[in-house]
Amino acid sequence: MLNSIDNVVNAVSGILYKPYVVPLILVLAGLYFTFRLKFVQFRLFAESIRVVKEKPVNLGATSSFGALMVSTASRVGTGNIMGVSTAICLGGAGAIFWMWITAILGGASAFVESTLAQIYKKRDSEGHSYGGPSYYMEQALGQRWLGVIFAVVLILTYVVGYNMLAAYNTQSTFESFSFYKQTFQAAGFTVNMPMIVGGVLAVLFGICVLGGGKRLTKVTEILVPVMGVLYVIVSLVVIFTHISSFGAVFKNIFRSAFDFKAIFGGFTGSCVMWGIKRGLYSNEAGMGSAPNAAAAADVSHPAKQGLVQMLSVFIDTLLICSATAFLCLFSGVEPTAEAAGAAYVQACTGAALGSFGPIFIAVAVCLFAFTTLLGNYYYTEGCLRFIMKKEPGKIFMVIYRLCATALVFAGAVISAGLAWDTADLLQALMVIINVPVIIILAKPAIAALRDYEWQRRKGKLPAYRANANGVKGTDFWQDDQYVLR
Repeated sequence: MLNSIDNVVNAVSGILYKPYVVPLILVLAGLYFTFRLKFVQFRLFAESIRVVKEKPVNLGATSSFGALMVSTASRVGTGNIMGVSTAICLGGAGAIFWMWITAILGGASAFVESTLAQIYKKRDSEGHSYGGPSYYMEQALGQRWLGVIFAVVLILTYVVGYNMLAAYNTQSTFESFSFYKQTFQAAGFTVNMPMIVGGVLAVLFGICVLGGGKRLTKVTEILVPVMGVLYVIVSLVVIFTHISSFGAVFKNIFRSAFDFKAIFGGFTGSCVMWGIKRGLYSNEAGMGSAPNAAAAADVSHPAKQGLVQMLSVFIDTLLICSATAFLCLFSGVEPTAEAAGAAYVQACTGAALGSFGPIFIAVAVCLFAFTTLLGNYYYTEGCLRFIMKKEPGKIFMVIYRLCATALVFAGAVISAGLAWDTADLLQALMVIINVPVIIILAKPAIAALRDYEWQRRKGKLPAYRANANGVKGTDFWQDDQYVLR
């Protein structure tokens, strides 16, 4: 049964990732926004760092940094480790180059979608903001039906595709340890390690989403940034202890990236396709996920949150993903299709750092995966509100959260193929819906950037006015609440 489902999912995913569908959409959109925004991802990189440090306009509201952490919690996860590993093992070292390209071009797409989410965000009963692609599809495009479809696809992508994959990737990090194949008898059932890991993840996830995990969430908010820094440091240690391989590694990346005979001879298995697939899974630029977090930020100008989410893409792919790529490639361990995933990364760290390496990767993946599960889930409740046009009832939400918890457990026990193929298919559907929409609606986001830069050049603290920028009927930006004194 599961094999039949995987075959269908894999076949549809293969069609969507042919060069003229998702890859072409992402590249062309990234190029279009890059030129229309005059290379904003390079020009205003330093500005994006400055904006992150700003406090929210209203005390107690979500800051730019807070929105960055929510979106980064979802972006920085198992994709930064497992995604990079599968890209190298199945697409070759050149896949890393195309991941970089996806991130660089995707930074411009991320700016546009998050700025649009800010412009068209909605106000709740307490005065706080919320929103996302479904809301700008309804308000700016006038197509609520499309917003509903997108909301459904986003829920499926994150609760089913990404969370199941995060659970699978987490349990797979234990395969290299001797105890992995052990089984236990409990109440007449045979319990294996994937079930145990899936059960622990599901229980912890359930505690948090059902309302009892505030302390646990606070702990992970501290541990994950610390682990992220440690992860980069460990990668640097491997790089500097193998620095003699520097030239060979970069030569291999670029030679593989531009091996056009190999690329066009079988595109679906090429470094370009794997780089785009895994780059998208990692940084989510253009998918329409991060705008759901971006809309919650309390800023004086929509462009600020566009810059912040652009920075999040770079943190994810150009920093964390590159750390994994260099850790693997500098270690000297040869990638193979059989080792794709946790096995390859752990073999690389084991070769470079001894027994400490695989243990460190397992701990890092567990922490990254847990915050990814919560960050992914965060996006979906807003989509439920959009679909129902109201706050879902308590009974409904309890059932929904229990289903989401059950899917975390299911992800740990399904096959690698079904986990990856489901995530790839669903994220492709999000791109196909969201990217054409943000191209159509790009004008207000581009105008917002021009307005922001004009005010900065005048020495002002930028404050956005919807009417002055030709935007009508928004919940925010219509009064003087964002005049900074």
